[in-house]
Amino acid sequence: MTTVQREVTAEQARQVAEAARESEWRKPSFGKQLFLGRLRMDLIHPWPQPAPDPDAEAFLAKLGEYVATEVDGAAIERDARIPDEVFHGLAELGAFGMKIDPAYGGLGLSHLDYCRALALAGSVSPAIGALLSAHQSIGVPQPLKLFGTPEQKQRFLPRLAAGEVSAFLLTEPDVGSDPARMSAVATPVEGGYRLNGVKLWATNGTVATLLVVMAMVPKGEGRRGGITAFVVEGDSDGITVERRNGFLGLRGLENSVTRFHDVFVPAENVIGGEGQGLKIALSTLNTGRLSLPAMCVGSAKWCLSVARQWSQERVQWGRAVGGHEAVATKIAYIAATAYGMESMLELCCMLADDDRNDFRIEAALVKLYGSELGWRVADELVQIRGGRGYETAESLAARGEKPLGVEQLLRDMRINRIFEGSTEIMHLFIAREAVDQHLSVAGALIDPRSKLGDKSKALLKATGFYARWLPTLAVGKGTLGGYRQFGRLAGHVRYAERAARRLARNTFAGMARWQGRLEHRQAFLGRIVDIGAELFAIAAVCSRATASGRREETALADLFCRQARGRIVILEHELWHNTDAEDVALAARVLAGDHTDLERGIIPPPEDGDWVSPWTPGPSTATDARRRIPPR
Repeated sequence: MTTVQREVTAEQARQVAEAARESEWRKPSFGKQLFLGRLRMDLIHPWPQPAPDPDAEAFLAKLGEYVATEVDGAAIERDARIPDEVFHGLAELGAFGMKIDPAYGGLGLSHLDYCRALALAGSVSPAIGALLSAHQSIGVPQPLKLFGTPEQKQRFLPRLAAGEVSAFLLTEPDVGSDPARMSAVATPVEGGYRLNGVKLWATNGTVATLLVVMAMVPKGEGRRGGITAFVVEGDSDGITVERRNGFLGLRGLENSVTRFHDVFVPAENVIGGEGQGLKIALSTLNTGRLSLPAMCVGSAKWCLSVARQWSQERVQWGRAVGGHEAVATKIAYIAATAYGMESMLELCCMLADDDRNDFRIEAALVKLYGSELGWRVADELVQIRGGRGYETAESLAARGEKPLGVEQLLRDMRINRIFEGSTEIMHLFIAREAVDQHLSVAGALIDPRSKLGDKSKALLKATGFYARWLPTLAVGKGTLGGYRQFGRLAGHVRYAERAARRLARNTFAGMARWQGRLEHRQAFLGRIVDIGAELFAIAAVCSRATASGRREETALADLFCRQARGRIVILEHELWHNTDAEDVALAARVLAGDHTDLERGIIPPPEDGDWVSPWTPGPSTATDARRRIPPR
């Protein structure tokens, strides 16, 4: 049999993505306004003050004590396995039901307390953080919370709150961020569907007993079809976990290749209706993305603790290494960045907990920012530790030194720039949301496929919008000396307001210059998004530090803002002074084989094996690699 592969055009892929995105803005969004040149500090300041939750605090205390005393992170790294007893211990604490409503046996934590729990657990073992996050942030609980029927919630959520594990299966061997090419098919049959396909990189896939599976339902008479989400029992006939995948880091991650062959799924297990799968996935990720920066924040705090203690203890050239400017600047970067990341995350969590806000852009920004800066923080710690930063914890312990797995942290952190939307995909996702207002008023003008009549209507609409909007980008509160309530930090808020207007002007200039070709200027769009992320971070830390009233916190925020402004200066310069066109031209020549002479003098990579593994429909021939946690 031949490999199953759906061929789609770029236009078809774009249409699938557009149909799935949430197109309306019913609630205020700081992020949307930011990219329009409006720094709406009133949406995030005064800093939100959530009511204390004694039950959540008690849970966090118990979780902290448990992972500190009962979880051996080094053993998980060494054995590439989270022990069964840790699954049991976490279940008894209620950790598998942190986001599940108490009506179904869960704890019903807020986003803020949930992310604090992930940071806490992940600081002992990032694999545990990933286990709990994949189970609740993108696994069965979140889609059912948003789109499930009362009957589905009653059937599945109590099982998950009690300790059963769930997983999310979207990616396929040849399908990543382009779901239009999805090959997994759910064929309608009497009473339900027959599911066939292969899913790749399913986190928790080897241990999960409940799965969210995305598959294409064929269109038919009276049937919408399209990408659809299903709850699938992990032990159904026809499911084979063909292998557990191994990675650079997160060695304890239970990640699978899973095959479905004629798996029957009852009709009542469809989530949200046929054709709603991709929209469900994107909506789930709006909050699910917060879990990754939560673990990045926990890692950054761990890095700060190690950097501080080591730099006090280690002496070189007659003084502690922390007293040398070359190291001191790195410590300051780690401290300021940890504060900035935590401020963004906590603000975004509180926006998510407040049903009055649309936080889809902010959640994407904090995921992008946390994963990128968190990786740099880990890299700087390796440099501060020197040779010991490159050495394994086991090797350090063998000669009596503290078993600090800095090199492990670097490996574990690297995936965050890829998980749940790579940096490149996040740039495009956020950029699409950032220019949404422009496309809504002028999209037909810059779309070469638009008819003349549509262009005429769009011209009238765009003329009215831009006649009102463009003048607002000339002068604003940051120019007129506002924001005195931020005290020492007022200058940074003024800068952010002016920079937001520059950002909007640059975005408009890019649209005017490239029009419909702007979507292909991915480097330009990436810089636009990165500037927006820095401005969101500046706004967040200024609001938080002002609310604290603490001088030392204000000093930390001031330093972070200075560092962020330095990064913005570089990004703004590179918007219009870069080698993007030359890079693309050279890459095309490299791909055409013009520079293969540069590859001489090495032993080339092996030629055996496929770049992307093919698959054919049918029953599995592999040994089942699933793992089941025996009851205690």
